[in-house]
Amino acid sequence: VHNIPEGLAVGVGFGAIGRAKTATFESARNLAIGIGIQNFPEGLSVSLPLKAAGFSTAKAIWYGQLSGIVEPIAGVIGAALVTFITPILPYALAFAAGAMVYVVVDDIVPEAQGAGNGKASSWGVVAGFIIMMSLDVGLG
Repeated sequence: VHNIPEGLAVGVGFGAIGRAKTATFESARNLAIGIGIQNFPEGLSVSLPLKAAGFSTAKAIWYGQLSGIVEPIAGVIGAALVTFITPILPYALAFAAGAMVYVVVDDIVPEAQGAGNGKASSWGVVAGFIIMMSLDVGLG
């Protein structure tokens, strides 16, 4: 589910180049690289349990790749939407970011609470949000 807003974020980043002062190829590329880097352990988190459950290596890798196939599709959709509807750019970026925060809080925190780490996971979300907002404001 969370691959859709990731793809939208990258697509909107590339689609906005030349349409907004702060939208540059470098910023879109950096966003794509950052999301790409975190996709490696994410793919492993899908593939390794399948391998442990008895799936063949090829099948486990295939399902790991298949779980992220919606990301480039959402990227194309995001780029197309920004290309045609430039005034919604800030809202599209805000939606993608908000969707990511929602998915993490909705999926990860309840799972951590079930394992007895509820307060730590909730404070981790708050601390992460504060750090990222501080970096966003401080670095522009």
